[in-house]
Amino acid sequence: MAIDLISRKAWGARSPRGSHTRLDSTKGVKVHYTGGRVDPRIVDEHDRCTALVRSIQNSHMDGNGWIDIGYSFVACPHKKVFEGRGLNRLPAANGSGLNRGHYAVLGLVGNAGLLEPPDGMLHAILDAIDHTRQNGRAGDEIKGHRDGYATDCPGGPLYAWVRRGAPRPDGGGNGAPEPPGVPPFPGRLLKYPPVTRGDDVRTWQAKMAEREWEIDVDGAYGPQSRDVCRRFQRQQKIDDDGVVGPVTWRRTWEAPQG
Repeated sequence: MAIDLISRKAWGARSPRGSHTRLDSTKGVKVHYTGGRVDPRIVDEHDRCTALVRSIQNSHMDGNGWIDIGYSFVACPHKKVFEGRGLNRLPAANGSGLNRGHYAVLGLVGNAGLLEPPDGMLHAILDAIDHTRQNGRAGDEIKGHRDGYATDCPGGPLYAWVRRGAPRPDGGGNGAPEPPGVPPFPGRLLKYPPVTRGDDVRTWQAKMAEREWEIDVDGAYGPQSRDVCRRFQRQQKIDDDGVVGPVTWRRTWEAPQG
């Protein structure tokens, strides 16, 4: 499958502070997450993905003292892959003594905000992996950062996907992969203001009403729906931004009745 690659020049990467170390071949790829809060709005607004990648490079160079961004590639929800250090260059993100073994591919999810990797992001991670195999002499291994290094990275949802063998999702949309019984995430954020309207709103409202929340099932996501969403998010101990994104959508069907 062709990779939708965003070059360093295209995303405005800073020049490295020194020469990259040559990486001739690897066992495969290690998958990462940001470890911080990722604004769920990146699902709808690709410019936010670009800004986030630039901020990660700044953090790695100015905070960590690295010569460049630590990742080989970065995958976003829009099925696009940002070139980090790129092919045949030693990454820095896998941990001391572990960087020669694997390329480092980051999925733009975190430990707050956007937690669940949308389908488009999983496709992009796999496109990056295929790219390293075809052009960078990477082996077949797909592991999480935590494999062999003491860290929570790449987070529970992304690591569970890695442990399942990193399957490519059906279709090419941006919705989060859902287990049986959960309707597919509609691929857009349900939020107010302005009022979001549609059958996806009605589906969410109907499920919340079934869960015995007082909510109008009218297909219009306005102040009432936002307030119900916030109270539900607080109950679930997740980011209470009043926006129905992949995590809130999933928990609407999966969470035990409160």
